[in-house]
Amino acid sequence: MKLNKFNLIIALVSLMTFSACSNDDDSGNVEDTNARMTVKLVDAPGDYDEVNIDVQDVLIKYQGNEGEVSLDDVNVGVYNLLELTGGNFVLLSDDDDVPEGTINQIRLVLGTENTIVVDGESYPLQTPSAQQSGLKIQIDQPIIAGNTYNLTLDFDVGESIVQQGNGGYLLKPVIRGSLDAETGTITGIVLPIETQVLVTANNGENEISTYTNAEGIYFLNGVPEGTYTLTFEVDPALETAPIILSNIEVVAGEVTNVEAVTFL
Repeated sequence: MKLNKFNLIIALVSLMTFSACSNDDDSGNVEDTNARMTVKLVDAPGDYDEVNIDVQDVLIKYQGNEGEVSLDDVNVGVYNLLELTGGNFVLLSDDDDVPEGTINQIRLVLGTENTIVVDGESYPLQTPSAQQSGLKIQIDQPIIAGNTYNLTLDFDVGESIVQQGNGGYLLKPVIRGSLDAETGTITGIVLPIETQVLVTANNGENEISTYTNAEGIYFLNGVPEGTYTLTFEVDPALETAPIILSNIEVVAGEVTNVEAVTFL
């Protein structure tokens, strides 16, 4: 299957900007009645060759409202989730016409071209509920008119794929949705850069993973505020002990820069 082309953006920072647009009474400007929201899709690592999902729409469901709002200009297409690590992400939408209110859910609606590649062989990836009502991600956060919000959808492939008894594969998605105002980012570099490294942040309640990119840089986005332990692991075949860093502080809305890690 040929994937649709899309722009992978190397995220140097993942900062939440709550930029309130003030109303100037003297200028006669009318106060904003809607907010702006960007939605990006990232992924935690999974042990497959490819996991391709067919994104067709992004819906917002408001608390107490049975209806749904579809975001404008959704970047529909088939995306390999396993390419969305190491700071890479897909910008699914940048909508400046989002009504204010308390968002209950984000729903990621998928089409029919969902596949998984295992040991070089492609299999259909069953997603019956996603094609009808959408993958449901709980948000439960207020949206205020005049502000800008960045929403990260972190798809955990390793926890989301179920191999069935008939040899098929089923998508039972585990997706974290986070507004950047509620979370922070951890970033740093691992040397030497010849080997891809798995980086995991854990504080006993949350565990978030990613791989280093081609430059040895990693970004852990959507990390809830708290104190974390970082574990750096290379291919087990290299028989290299992991490196562990403790007491990594994450503050909501800020980027935590970690010291360089070197495997000898």
